[in-house]
Amino acid sequence: MSAGTLDRQDERLNIGSGFRGELRSAAKSVRQGDIGSLPVIAGLIVVAIVFQTLNPVFLSSQNLVNLALQSTAIGVMAIGVVLVLLLAQIDLSIGSVNGFAAAILAVTFVQWQWPMWLALLVPLAVGAAIGAIYGLLYIRFGVPSFVITLGGLMAFLGFQLWSLGLNGSINIPFDSFIVRFTQASFLPDVVAYVLVAAIAVGYGASALRSAHRRARQNLSSASATGIYLRGALILVGLGALTWYMNTTRGVPVMFVLFLVLVAATGYALKRTRWGRAIYAIGGNEEAARRAGIHVSRVYMSVFVLSSFLAALGGLLAAGRLASANPSSGGGTTNLEAIAAAVIGGTSLFGGRGTASSAILGILVIESITNGLTLLNMDTSIRYIITGAVLLVAVVIDAISRKSRAAHGRA
Repeated sequence: MSAGTLDRQDERLNIGSGFRGELRSAAKSVRQGDIGSLPVIAGLIVVAIVFQTLNPVFLSSQNLVNLALQSTAIGVMAIGVVLVLLLAQIDLSIGSVNGFAAAILAVTFVQWQWPMWLALLVPLAVGAAIGAIYGLLYIRFGVPSFVITLGGLMAFLGFQLWSLGLNGSINIPFDSFIVRFTQASFLPDVVAYVLVAAIAVGYGASALRSAHRRARQNLSSASATGIYLRGALILVGLGALTWYMNTTRGVPVMFVLFLVLVAATGYALKRTRWGRAIYAIGGNEEAARRAGIHVSRVYMSVFVLSSFLAALGGLLAAGRLASANPSSGGGTTNLEAIAAAVIGGTSLFGGRGTASSAILGILVIESITNGLTLLNMDTSIRYIITGAVLLVAVVIDAISRKSRAAHGRA
Protein backbone atom coordinates (compact mmCIF):
# COMPACT_ATOMS: atom_id res chain seq x y z
CA MET A 1 0.00 0.00 0.00
CA SER A 2 1.42 3.38 -1.01
CA ALA A 3 2.21 6.17 1.37
CA GLY A 4 -0.30 8.36 -0.43
CA THR A 5 -3.06 5.83 0.20
CA LEU A 6 -2.13 5.67 3.88
CA ASP A 7 -2.17 9.45 4.10
CA ARG A 8 -5.64 9.55 2.57
CA GLN A 9 -6.85 6.92 5.03
CA ASP A 10 -5.44 8.80 7.99
CA GLU A 11 -6.98 11.99 6.68
CA ARG A 12 -10.35 10.29 6.33
CA LEU A 13 -10.08 8.74 9.79
CA ASN A 14 -9.37 12.13 11.34
CA ILE A 15 -11.97 14.14 9.45
CA GLY A 16 -13.60 16.50 11.93
CA SER A 17 -11.16 15.46 14.64
CA GLY A 18 -11.31 17.46 17.80
CA PHE A 19 -14.17 18.46 20.00
CA ARG A 20 -15.47 21.11 17.60
CA GLY A 21 -15.38 18.64 14.75
CA GLU A 22 -17.44 16.19 16.77
CA LEU A 23 -20.01 18.87 17.50
CA ARG A 24 -20.19 19.84 13.81
CA SER A 25 -20.62 16.20 12.82
CA ALA A 26 -23.37 15.69 15.39
CA ALA A 27 -25.17 18.87 14.28
CA LYS A 28 -25.02 17.72 10.66
CA SER A 29 -26.53 14.35 11.55
CA VAL A 30 -29.38 16.04 13.43
CA ARG A 31 -30.14 18.29 10.44
CA GLN A 32 -30.33 15.20 8.24
CA GLY A 33 -32.84 13.56 10.58
CA ASP A 34 -30.37 11.14 12.15
CA ILE A 35 -30.97 12.14 15.77
CA GLY A 36 -30.15 8.74 17.24
CA SER A 37 -30.68 8.45 20.99
CA LEU A 38 -30.49 12.17 21.76
CA PRO A 39 -34.22 12.62 22.57
CA VAL A 40 -34.23 9.61 24.91
CA ILE A 41 -31.07 10.69 26.73
CA ALA A 42 -32.44 14.22 27.06
CA GLY A 43 -35.70 12.77 28.37
CA LEU A 44 -33.86 10.69 30.97
CA ILE A 45 -32.00 13.76 32.18
CA VAL A 46 -35.24 15.74 32.46
CA VAL A 47 -36.95 12.89 34.35
CA ALA A 48 -34.01 12.63 36.76
CA ILE A 49 -33.94 16.37 37.43
CA VAL A 50 -37.70 16.62 37.97
CA PHE A 51 -38.00 13.65 40.34
CA GLN A 52 -34.80 14.50 42.22
CA THR A 53 -36.16 17.99 42.79
CA LEU A 54 -39.47 16.62 44.06
CA ASN A 55 -37.90 13.84 46.14
CA PRO A 56 -34.14 13.73 46.94
CA VAL A 57 -34.37 9.96 47.42
CA PHE A 58 -34.76 9.41 43.66
CA LEU A 59 -31.04 9.60 42.80
CA SER A 60 -29.87 7.97 45.99
CA SER A 61 -27.60 4.95 45.61
CA GLN A 62 -30.17 2.67 47.19
CA ASN A 63 -32.90 3.77 44.79
CA LEU A 64 -30.67 3.46 41.72
CA VAL A 65 -29.93 -0.15 42.70
CA ASN A 66 -33.67 -0.76 43.03
CA LEU A 67 -34.22 0.87 39.64
CA ALA A 68 -31.66 -1.46 38.05
CA LEU A 69 -33.36 -4.49 39.59
CA GLN A 70 -36.81 -3.34 38.52
CA SER A 71 -35.71 -2.69 34.94
CA THR A 72 -34.12 -6.03 34.15
CA ALA A 73 -37.01 -8.45 33.57
CA ILE A 74 -38.97 -6.23 31.19
CA GLY A 75 -35.72 -4.94 29.69
CA VAL A 76 -34.78 -8.48 28.65
CA MET A 77 -38.17 -8.81 26.98
CA ALA A 78 -37.65 -5.48 25.23
CA ILE A 79 -34.53 -6.84 23.50
CA GLY A 80 -36.71 -9.40 21.72
CA VAL A 81 -39.22 -6.69 20.85
CA VAL A 82 -36.44 -4.64 19.25
CA LEU A 83 -35.54 -7.57 16.99
CA VAL A 84 -39.16 -8.11 15.94
CA LEU A 85 -39.75 -4.41 15.28
CA LEU A 86 -36.61 -4.22 13.13
CA LEU A 87 -38.39 -6.65 10.78
CA ALA A 88 -41.48 -4.39 10.83
CA GLN A 89 -43.37 -7.11 12.74
CA ILE A 90 -44.95 -7.24 16.20
CA ASP A 91 -45.23 -9.77 19.05
CA LEU A 92 -48.23 -9.18 21.27
CA SER A 93 -47.87 -12.40 23.25
CA ILE A 94 -44.61 -11.73 25.12
CA GLY A 95 -46.50 -10.96 28.33
CA SER A 96 -48.38 -14.27 28.22
CA VAL A 97 -45.21 -16.19 27.37
CA ASN A 98 -43.55 -14.40 30.29
CA GLY A 99 -46.29 -15.49 32.70
CA PHE A 100 -46.44 -19.04 31.30
CA ALA A 101 -42.68 -19.45 31.80
CA ALA A 102 -42.99 -18.27 35.40
CA ALA A 103 -45.81 -20.75 35.97
CA ILE A 104 -43.78 -23.64 34.52
CA LEU A 105 -40.85 -22.75 36.79
CA ALA A 106 -43.02 -22.64 39.90
CA VAL A 107 -44.92 -25.83 39.16
CA THR A 108 -41.92 -27.94 38.16
CA PHE A 109 -39.60 -26.73 40.91
CA VAL A 110 -41.97 -26.32 43.85
CA GLN A 111 -44.73 -28.86 43.22
CA TRP A 112 -42.95 -31.50 41.14
CA GLN A 113 -39.60 -31.14 42.94
CA TRP A 114 -37.53 -30.97 39.74
CA PRO A 115 -33.90 -29.83 40.05
CA MET A 116 -33.51 -26.10 39.54
CA TRP A 117 -31.47 -26.38 36.34
CA LEU A 118 -34.19 -28.44 34.68
CA ALA A 119 -36.99 -26.21 35.99
CA LEU A 120 -35.19 -23.26 34.36
CA LEU A 121 -34.31 -25.03 31.13
CA VAL A 122 -37.80 -26.31 30.32
CA PRO A 123 -39.60 -22.92 30.24
CA LEU A 124 -36.78 -21.48 28.11
CA ALA A 125 -37.18 -24.38 25.68
CA VAL A 126 -40.95 -23.87 25.67
CA GLY A 127 -40.43 -20.17 24.91
CA ALA A 128 -38.18 -20.99 21.96
CA ALA A 129 -40.71 -23.57 20.70
CA ILE A 130 -43.50 -20.98 20.85
CA GLY A 131 -41.41 -18.64 18.71
CA ALA A 132 -40.77 -21.46 16.22
CA ILE A 133 -44.53 -22.02 15.92
CA TYR A 134 -45.04 -18.30 15.24
CA GLY A 135 -42.32 -18.35 12.63
CA LEU A 136 -43.76 -21.41 10.93
CA LEU A 137 -47.26 -19.92 10.78
CA TYR A 138 -45.92 -16.66 9.38
CA ILE A 139 -43.60 -18.25 6.81
CA ARG A 140 -45.78 -21.14 5.66
CA PHE A 141 -49.24 -19.54 5.70
CA GLY A 142 -48.50 -15.81 5.59
CA VAL A 143 -50.65 -15.08 8.65
CA PRO A 144 -49.85 -11.55 9.91
CA SER A 145 -47.71 -11.55 13.03
CA PHE A 146 -50.28 -9.31 14.72
CA VAL A 147 -52.94 -12.04 14.40
CA ILE A 148 -50.59 -14.92 15.25
CA THR A 149 -49.29 -13.34 18.44
CA LEU A 150 -52.70 -12.03 19.45
CA GLY A 151 -53.90 -15.62 19.39
CA GLY A 152 -50.79 -16.61 21.33
CA LEU A 153 -51.53 -13.93 23.92
CA MET A 154 -54.87 -15.50 24.76
CA ALA A 155 -53.80 -19.13 24.38
CA PHE A 156 -50.73 -18.96 26.59
CA LEU A 157 -52.55 -16.91 29.19
CA GLY A 158 -54.95 -19.83 29.34
CA PHE A 159 -52.05 -22.30 29.67
CA GLN A 160 -50.63 -20.17 32.48
CA LEU A 161 -53.89 -20.21 34.45
CA TRP A 162 -54.32 -23.94 33.81
CA SER A 163 -50.76 -24.66 35.01
CA LEU A 164 -51.23 -22.77 38.25
CA GLY A 165 -54.48 -24.60 38.94
CA LEU A 166 -56.79 -23.87 41.82
CA ASN A 167 -54.03 -22.55 44.08
CA GLY A 168 -53.57 -19.56 41.81
CA SER A 169 -50.27 -18.57 43.38
CA ILE A 170 -47.13 -20.60 44.03
CA ASN A 171 -44.33 -19.21 46.23
CA ILE A 172 -40.74 -19.96 45.27
CA PRO A 173 -38.40 -20.61 48.24
CA PHE A 174 -36.16 -17.68 49.14
CA ASP A 175 -33.11 -19.92 49.36
CA SER A 176 -33.52 -21.16 45.78
CA PHE A 177 -30.99 -20.17 43.13
CA ILE A 178 -33.34 -18.05 41.01
CA VAL A 179 -34.51 -15.96 43.98
CA ARG A 180 -30.99 -15.43 45.33
CA PHE A 181 -29.76 -14.54 41.83
CA THR A 182 -32.46 -11.93 41.22
CA GLN A 183 -32.66 -10.46 44.71
CA ALA A 184 -29.32 -10.83 46.49
CA SER A 185 -26.54 -11.27 43.90
CA PHE A 186 -24.25 -8.26 43.48
CA LEU A 187 -20.83 -7.87 41.87
CA PRO A 188 -17.83 -7.50 44.19
CA ASP A 189 -16.50 -3.94 43.99
CA VAL A 190 -13.25 -4.89 42.25
CA VAL A 191 -15.03 -7.01 39.67
CA ALA A 192 -17.43 -4.15 38.92
CA TYR A 193 -14.55 -1.72 38.26
CA VAL A 194 -12.73 -4.25 36.08
CA LEU A 195 -15.92 -4.73 34.08
CA VAL A 196 -16.25 -0.97 33.55
CA ALA A 197 -12.66 -0.74 32.31
CA ALA A 198 -13.24 -3.71 29.99
CA ILE A 199 -16.34 -2.04 28.54
CA ALA A 200 -14.49 1.22 27.85
CA VAL A 201 -11.46 -0.51 26.31
CA GLY A 202 -13.65 -2.86 24.32
CA TYR A 203 -15.64 0.03 22.91
CA GLY A 204 -12.52 1.94 21.93
CA ALA A 205 -10.85 -1.04 20.26
CA SER A 206 -14.00 -1.99 18.36
CA ALA A 207 -14.71 1.58 17.22
CA LEU A 208 -11.14 2.17 16.07
CA ARG A 209 -11.08 -1.11 14.15
CA SER A 210 -14.38 -0.23 12.48
CA ALA A 211 -13.13 3.27 11.61
CA HIS A 212 -9.94 1.95 10.04
CA ARG A 213 -11.89 -0.63 8.05
CA ARG A 214 -14.27 2.01 6.70
CA ALA A 215 -11.34 4.28 5.89
CA ARG A 216 -9.69 1.51 3.85
CA GLN A 217 -12.93 1.24 1.87
CA ASN A 218 -12.97 5.04 1.29
CA LEU A 219 -16.08 5.44 3.44
CA SER A 220 -16.70 8.17 5.97
CA SER A 221 -15.69 7.12 9.46
CA ALA A 222 -15.62 8.37 13.01
CA SER A 223 -12.61 10.42 13.99
CA ALA A 224 -10.03 8.94 16.33
CA THR A 225 -10.43 11.93 18.63
CA GLY A 226 -14.16 11.38 18.86
CA ILE A 227 -13.66 7.69 19.66
CA TYR A 228 -11.19 8.52 22.43
CA LEU A 229 -13.55 11.14 23.85
CA ARG A 230 -16.49 8.75 23.91
CA GLY A 231 -14.35 6.01 25.41
CA ALA A 232 -13.19 8.37 28.15
CA LEU A 233 -16.78 9.44 28.85
CA ILE A 234 -17.85 5.79 29.12
CA LEU A 235 -15.01 5.04 31.52
CA VAL A 236 -15.62 8.06 33.73
CA GLY A 237 -19.41 7.89 33.60
CA LEU A 238 -19.76 4.17 34.28
CA GLY A 239 -16.94 4.29 36.81
CA ALA A 240 -18.63 7.04 38.78
CA LEU A 241 -22.01 5.29 38.64
CA THR A 242 -20.44 2.01 39.76
CA TRP A 243 -18.68 3.71 42.68
CA TYR A 244 -21.94 5.37 43.71
CA MET A 245 -23.92 2.12 43.59
CA ASN A 246 -21.15 0.35 45.52
CA THR A 247 -21.73 2.73 48.43
CA THR A 248 -24.82 0.62 49.24
CA ARG A 249 -25.51 -2.83 47.80
CA GLY A 250 -23.53 -2.60 44.58
CA VAL A 251 -24.20 -3.52 40.95
CA PRO A 252 -26.86 -6.28 40.60
CA VAL A 253 -25.64 -9.36 38.74
CA MET A 254 -29.08 -9.66 37.15
CA PHE A 255 -28.68 -6.20 35.60
CA VAL A 256 -25.23 -7.17 34.33
CA LEU A 257 -26.85 -10.15 32.61
CA PHE A 258 -29.23 -7.71 30.91
CA LEU A 259 -26.30 -5.56 29.75
CA VAL A 260 -24.48 -8.63 28.42
CA LEU A 261 -27.55 -9.66 26.43
CA VAL A 262 -27.84 -6.15 25.01
CA ALA A 263 -24.14 -6.12 24.09
CA ALA A 264 -24.34 -9.55 22.46
CA THR A 265 -27.45 -8.55 20.50
CA GLY A 266 -25.84 -5.27 19.46
CA TYR A 267 -22.73 -7.08 18.22
CA ALA A 268 -24.85 -9.57 16.27
CA LEU A 269 -26.87 -6.79 14.66
CA LYS A 270 -23.86 -4.70 13.65
CA ARG A 271 -21.12 -7.23 12.95
CA THR A 272 -22.79 -10.37 11.56
CA ARG A 273 -24.47 -11.29 8.29
CA TRP A 274 -27.58 -12.21 10.28
CA GLY A 275 -27.81 -8.72 11.77
CA ARG A 276 -27.33 -7.00 8.43
CA ALA A 277 -30.03 -9.25 6.99
CA ILE A 278 -32.47 -8.10 9.68
CA TYR A 279 -31.94 -4.46 8.77
CA ALA A 280 -32.20 -5.24 5.07
CA ILE A 281 -35.47 -7.15 5.44
CA GLY A 282 -36.93 -4.45 7.70
CA GLY A 283 -36.01 -1.82 5.12
CA ASN A 284 -37.30 -3.67 2.06
CA GLU A 285 -38.14 -7.37 2.22
CA GLU A 286 -38.38 -7.90 -1.53
CA ALA A 287 -35.05 -6.20 -2.17
CA ALA A 288 -33.46 -8.33 0.55
CA ARG A 289 -34.86 -11.50 -1.02
CA ARG A 290 -33.51 -10.53 -4.44
CA ALA A 291 -30.13 -9.84 -2.85
CA GLY A 292 -29.94 -13.50 -1.87
CA ILE A 293 -30.91 -13.21 1.80
CA HIS A 294 -32.75 -16.25 3.18
CA VAL A 295 -35.69 -14.24 4.49
CA SER A 296 -37.58 -17.19 5.98
CA ARG A 297 -34.66 -18.22 8.18
CA VAL A 298 -34.25 -14.71 9.50
CA TYR A 299 -37.94 -14.44 10.39
CA MET A 300 -37.82 -17.82 12.13
CA SER A 301 -34.73 -16.92 14.17
CA VAL A 302 -36.15 -13.59 15.30
CA PHE A 303 -39.50 -15.03 16.40
CA VAL A 304 -37.67 -17.76 18.32
CA LEU A 305 -35.37 -15.25 20.04
CA SER A 306 -38.26 -12.94 20.92
CA SER A 307 -40.22 -15.70 22.67
CA PHE A 308 -37.07 -17.11 24.28
CA LEU A 309 -36.24 -13.71 25.78
CA ALA A 310 -39.85 -13.28 26.92
CA ALA A 311 -39.57 -16.60 28.77
CA LEU A 312 -36.24 -15.55 30.28
CA GLY A 313 -37.83 -12.31 31.44
CA GLY A 314 -40.59 -14.36 33.06
CA LEU A 315 -38.06 -16.44 35.01
CA LEU A 316 -36.27 -13.30 36.23
CA ALA A 317 -39.57 -11.68 37.23
CA ALA A 318 -40.66 -14.82 39.10
CA GLY A 319 -37.37 -14.88 41.00
CA ARG A 320 -37.63 -11.18 41.78
CA LEU A 321 -41.12 -11.64 43.24
CA ALA A 322 -40.35 -15.13 44.63
CA SER A 323 -43.66 -16.36 43.25
CA ALA A 324 -45.75 -17.09 40.18
CA ASN A 325 -49.42 -16.16 40.06
CA PRO A 326 -52.20 -15.39 37.56
CA SER A 327 -50.98 -11.78 37.26
CA SER A 328 -47.43 -12.80 36.28
CA GLY A 329 -46.71 -11.28 32.88
CA GLY A 330 -50.09 -9.59 32.95
CA GLY A 331 -51.20 -6.02 33.42
CA THR A 332 -49.00 -3.68 31.42
CA THR A 333 -45.98 -6.01 31.16
CA ASN A 334 -46.60 -6.68 27.49
CA LEU A 335 -47.17 -3.06 26.57
CA GLU A 336 -44.26 -1.78 28.66
CA ALA A 337 -41.80 -4.03 26.83
CA ILE A 338 -43.08 -2.83 23.45
CA ALA A 339 -43.14 0.79 24.63
CA ALA A 340 -39.57 0.49 25.94
CA ALA A 341 -38.30 -0.57 22.51
CA VAL A 342 -40.15 2.25 20.75
CA ILE A 343 -39.29 4.93 23.29
CA GLY A 344 -35.65 3.81 23.11
CA GLY A 345 -35.55 4.64 19.41
CA THR A 346 -36.61 1.51 17.50
CA SER A 347 -38.82 2.43 14.56
CA LEU A 348 -42.27 0.91 14.25
CA PHE A 349 -41.76 0.93 10.48
CA GLY A 350 -38.84 -1.51 10.57
CA GLY A 351 -35.19 -1.36 9.60
CA ARG A 352 -34.09 1.21 12.17
CA GLY A 353 -33.07 0.75 15.79
CA THR A 354 -30.37 -0.71 18.01
CA ALA A 355 -30.12 -3.16 20.87
CA SER A 356 -29.38 -0.27 23.23
CA SER A 357 -32.95 0.89 22.61
CA ALA A 358 -33.99 -1.68 25.18
CA ILE A 359 -31.80 -0.11 27.87
CA LEU A 360 -32.77 3.48 27.21
CA GLY A 361 -36.47 2.77 26.80
CA ILE A 362 -36.86 0.64 29.90
CA LEU A 363 -34.89 3.14 31.99
CA VAL A 364 -37.30 5.90 30.92
CA ILE A 365 -40.38 3.83 31.76
CA GLU A 366 -39.07 2.47 35.06
CA SER A 367 -37.72 5.87 36.10
CA ILE A 368 -41.17 7.38 35.63
CA THR A 369 -42.77 4.50 37.54
CA ASN A 370 -40.19 4.65 40.32
CA GLY A 371 -40.35 8.42 40.65
CA LEU A 372 -44.14 8.51 40.82
CA THR A 373 -44.12 5.70 43.38
CA LEU A 374 -41.76 7.71 45.58
CA LEU A 375 -44.19 10.64 45.30
CA ASN A 376 -47.14 8.37 46.20
CA MET A 377 -48.87 9.30 42.94
CA ASP A 378 -51.81 7.30 41.64
CA THR A 379 -51.16 4.53 39.08
CA SER A 380 -53.39 6.33 36.60
CA ILE A 381 -50.87 9.18 36.44
CA ARG A 382 -48.11 6.72 35.53
CA TYR A 383 -50.17 5.33 32.65
CA ILE A 384 -50.97 8.81 31.36
CA ILE A 385 -47.35 9.98 31.46
CA THR A 386 -45.97 6.78 29.94
CA GLY A 387 -48.56 6.95 27.15
CA ALA A 388 -47.64 10.56 26.44
CA VAL A 389 -43.93 9.71 26.31
CA LEU A 390 -44.64 6.84 23.91
CA LEU A 391 -46.66 9.13 21.65
CA VAL A 392 -43.86 11.70 21.61
CA ALA A 393 -41.35 8.97 20.71
CA VAL A 394 -43.46 7.83 17.74
CA VAL A 395 -43.93 11.41 16.54
CA ILE A 396 -40.18 12.04 16.72
CA ASP A 397 -39.57 8.85 14.74
CA ALA A 398 -42.06 9.91 12.06
CA ILE A 399 -40.53 13.39 11.81
CA SER A 400 -36.99 12.03 11.56
CA ARG A 401 -38.09 9.61 8.81
CA LYS A 402 -39.51 12.50 6.80
CA SER A 403 -36.37 14.53 7.36
CA ARG A 404 -34.14 11.70 6.17
CA ALA A 405 -36.35 11.15 3.13
CA ALA A 406 -36.25 14.84 2.25
CA HIS A 407 -32.48 14.91 2.59
CA GLY A 408 -32.22 11.85 0.37
CA ARG A 409 -34.30 13.50 -2.37
CA ALA A 410 -32.10 16.58 -2.10
